[in-house]
Amino acid sequence: MKALDLIVLGRQLARIGERAMRGDVIDGGPAAPDPSLPAGALIVMRDLLTHPASSITDITARTRLPQSYVSESVNKLRVKGIATTSADPADRRRTLVRLTARHFEQVEGQSARDADAVLRRALGDLDDLRYEQLIVVLAELADRLRNESAGPLAERIEAARERQH
Repeated sequence: MKALDLIVLGRQLARIGERAMRGDVIDGGPAAPDPSLPAGALIVMRDLLTHPASSITDITARTRLPQSYVSESVNKLRVKGIATTSADPADRRRTLVRLTARHFEQVEGQSARDADAVLRRALGDLDDLRYEQLIVVLAELADRLRNESAGPLAERIEAARERQH
C-alpha cells in the first residue's frame, strides 16, 4: 500500500466515523442534521478537555487563536450548553471556562453509536459475507493500531471530567 493511499483511507474512515457520530443514518435513512460548530470552538473544546477550568487568556496562549476569537468561541459553546463560565475565585477579573457534564454525556453517547449503517452505505453494494469480512478486518486493524498511551476516548473523557471537579 502506498503512503498516500493510507492517508486517504484514514481520512475517509474518519469522515465515516464522524457521520456515524452525528447520526447521519438512523434506521437506514438520513437523520436530522446536527449543526456543527466552527473550527475555533472545536479547538477550544479540545483545549478544555486537556486543561479544564481555564481562563480565556490561558486558552488563547495555548491555542494561539486571537483573544476575541476565543471569547466568541467560548460564548458559542456556552449558548449551546457545552461550556460554562464563571469568575475565578482567586482573581474575579478572570473568567474560567469548563465543559459541562451534559457535553461529556453527549460525547460518550455519540462515540458509542454503531457505525455499521454508515459504513455499509459507504462500502457500496456488497454481499453480507464480504461486508462482514471487511468489518472483521477493520476491527482487527483498529485494535492493533490503537494507541495505548492516548487511551480510548471514554477514558480520556472520564479523566477530563474528573479534572473538572
